[in-house]
Amino acid sequence: MIENIEDPLAHALVAWVSPSAGGRASGPPKAPVYAATSVPVLGAEAQMQPGWPAASEQLSILLQREACLPGGFWLCKLDFLVREPAMPFTRPGAVFLIMEGPKVVAGAVITDVLPKKA
Repeated sequence: MIENIEDPLAHALVAWVSPSAGGRASGPPKAPVYAATSVPVLGAEAQMQPGWPAASEQLSILLQREACLPGGFWLCKLDFLVREPAMPFTRPGAVFLIMEGPKVVAGAVITDVLPKKA
């Protein structure tokens, strides 16, 4: 289990889907670093593809909560298990759907991209 994201790629604002709306039955994760599948939201045209988002390009995302904000939002460190395929989608304002299997459990909006540590 990963305990800390040492050199995050970005920060993101994360909104968890409630259990009653089809999110995680146990609510937001308790692990120090949450790993899941994510799908970048590319716009309305991409979302009209059959099977979207489950059939879209998927990236393994890592999230670590830094703060809980009003309304249940989380401010998180964000990274990917493999950064290179995620780089074209990683910019301030980019949106990712966080998935467990075919189910969307959260949405993340990148707030800032961090410089790589030397």
